Amino acid sequence: MTGTTPTGAAPSGTSVTEVLAELAALADPKTRAVNGRHGDDHGVNLGRLRALAKRLGTQPELARRLWDTGDSAARLLAILVCRPKAFEPDELDGMLREARTPKVHDWLVNYVVKKSPHAERLRLAWSADADPVVASAGWALTTERVARRPAGLDLAGLLDVIEAELKQAPERLQWAMNHCLAQIGIDHPEHRARAIAIGERLAVLKDYPTAPGCTSPYAPAWIAEMVRRRHGG
Repeated sequence: MTGTTPTGAAPSGTSVTEVLAELAALADPKTRAVNGRHGDDHGVNLGRLRALAKRLGTQPELARRLWDTGDSAARLLAILVCRPKAFEPDELDGMLREARTPKVHDWLVNYVVKKSPHAERLRLAWSADADPVVASAGWALTTERVARRPAGLDLAGLLDVIEAELKQAPERLQWAMNHCLAQIGIDHPEHRARAIAIGERLAVLKDYPTAPGCTSPYAPAWIAEMVRRRHGG
């Protein structure tokens, strides 16, 4: 985020009340019902939410005030208009523990924490947290490192933990650990056979319904498909 405000954007003094009113006007009962089936509680189309964020531009103070409302749509907007590097580790930790709906949790991790200079510190702390939702954020950050900055990671050790804990992990944590398992298999050929074997033995998400044209979250199938694509098979 650059912090510049596009032509025609709302002024930097935009009030929370004004933004909440605009979000309320954008809310749609059908969208809310669809989101509710996935554990989310907002009714704003995400494309319209992004358009509003683009018009507002980067506004760190507004973002903090929107987050403090506790409203999920406002928090999603806050994530889009904040400055990720402006948050201290304790702030991000508190925000994550408040972000209980899947979309707010995922956006916070992917759009804010991953861009923070504190991401590694939080990865280590969250991965060992007793709260499985918090731990899932730690595993998401670990998966990011597996894919982009694997140097220094003990990939064999991660596979040991996954093999021991994946099957019994609560749903959100299980999804995050399973993603890490697949990412190791996709990006690291020297560990691919073991990652596939773990996936086959544990059979986590093997029967998960997958729409035509989509990749199954079952790790062996996911690994095979992504490797095939990379090699043009």
